[in-house]
Amino acid sequence: MTTADLVFTRGAVFTADPARTRATSLAVVGDRIAAVGHDEVRELIGPGTEVVDLRGKLLLPGFQDAHIHAVFGGTELAECDLTGTVGVEEYLGRIRAYADAHPDHLWITGGGWSMESFDGGLPTRQLLDSVVPDRPVLLSNRDHHGAWANTRALELAGITASTPDPADGRIEREPDGTPSGMLQEGASALVSRLVPASTPADRLAGLLRAQKLLHSLGVTGWQDALLGVFSGRPDPSDAYLTAARDGSLTARVTGALWWDRERGAEQIDELVALREKLNHGRFRAGSVKIMQDGIAENFTAAMTSPYLDGCGCATANSGLSFVDPRELRSHVTRLDALDFQVHFHALGDRAVREALDAIEAAVEANGHRGNRHHLAHLQVVHPDDLARFARLGAIANIQPLWAAHEPQMDELTIPFLGPERAAWQYPFGDLLRAGATLAAGSDWPVSSPDPIEGLHVAVNRMEPGATDGRVFLPEQRLDLATAVAAYTAGTAHVNGLDDTGSLRPGNLADLVVLDRDIFTAPPEEIAEARVLRTYVGGTLVHSA
Repeated sequence: MTTADLVFTRGAVFTADPARTRATSLAVVGDRIAAVGHDEVRELIGPGTEVVDLRGKLLLPGFQDAHIHAVFGGTELAECDLTGTVGVEEYLGRIRAYADAHPDHLWITGGGWSMESFDGGLPTRQLLDSVVPDRPVLLSNRDHHGAWANTRALELAGITASTPDPADGRIEREPDGTPSGMLQEGASALVSRLVPASTPADRLAGLLRAQKLLHSLGVTGWQDALLGVFSGRPDPSDAYLTAARDGSLTARVTGALWWDRERGAEQIDELVALREKLNHGRFRAGSVKIMQDGIAENFTAAMTSPYLDGCGCATANSGLSFVDPRELRSHVTRLDALDFQVHFHALGDRAVREALDAIEAAVEANGHRGNRHHLAHLQVVHPDDLARFARLGAIANIQPLWAAHEPQMDELTIPFLGPERAAWQYPFGDLLRAGATLAAGSDWPVSSPDPIEGLHVAVNRMEPGATDGRVFLPEQRLDLATAVAAYTAGTAHVNGLDDTGSLRPGNLADLVVLDRDIFTAPPEEIAEARVLRTYVGGTLVHSA
């Protein structure tokens, strides 16, 4: 009888299979799961078997992230970090300290600040000038759809009162037209193109820094949502390919190739060539990322009806569709025929509808080819479009952390959507009831990469640690088993990793051990769980 290399026993094993089976033991031979069950699995223990006594702790499939920017996130960890606070004075103190600690840096870059920290979500150049007047500063906000620049950065970029807004963005201005220091969407590229590019070594270091963090959070694989040059950021593809070739990439990574919204179908042949090139070991790039709109907080998410103003009256602005909807249908049909997966950024209800229309056009032209197209973010979904996900095989790629009451939602979003649209936000429960397949991701570094925090919000519709008792649209809560399946089996499905995401014999042994069984704890305590061990292919990649 073959003995196991690794056996987990005396614990709670959640398989994430369709039946949501529970077990108490699991055995691994090589890089694959050999058995899942109870005491009978112990019969595979031999003299060379490593036995992990779970002692009631929880064993899960490794978490996967369906929408993340790992290289960017890992690189930003070494830059000026403004996350974890909303205090303006704290921001300024960190910026000054970072600039003082790096006198050789020609530019001060980084980010993570929150729009809620400033009136109308708009910081000013003068604030930055007060701490760094002599060097250019450019700091992305936490959602990376805008950037805060000081006067020196604006001067170097030649941005003045007469500079027109780019087609895909907006320069915020003072009353006389002078740029105020806030650059929305594509306008940030007017400055970021001047920032010294990271080196291949910087990008590789960022990837490995990110991978270590993600493994510590139980993440064994992900889909990087942007491979290519965007808004002045260098292409992270080389980091993945280098790590895949030298063996330092321990995670399983699918890459989404950036669709340049300034170009058209002529780029498809280039994407085909990149798909062939970017394919080695645990890394492959078979997805195409199309960013169809912006975000609601700066009124660039594409809506079916106009945003409201501060008085509750309709404006003339319904957001931006970055790709013409008719051309989008044509592009997606061609990509689908070439067996690319399409990964949409679709946040407003019009963008969601345009993405679904494009998938429908592809299905009508090509039939159902099983390419697992998915729509990420889904902040506002019109009720008329919920049932289309299941009918078209479109996967709902949710970012659960955003589905909670917090100042950015309550002050910068809900008042400008109005009550009816505000009630259509992050409709996880409605999508599930309509038969949609759910996958989950973080969009890190936009928000925390911790899947356990995401599970907490998906189940509670409240941020971890919230004390005010306000539940955000409680009818959209998910049960814990469904939420875990979205972070495991659902995302494995999106990433084309069909032999991961659930614990069954023959699957790859991508596993995570938590310090408690979150299925038996009160839901409000989910976020207190911690990862003890993470395995990829039966190999330990993190131990607390």
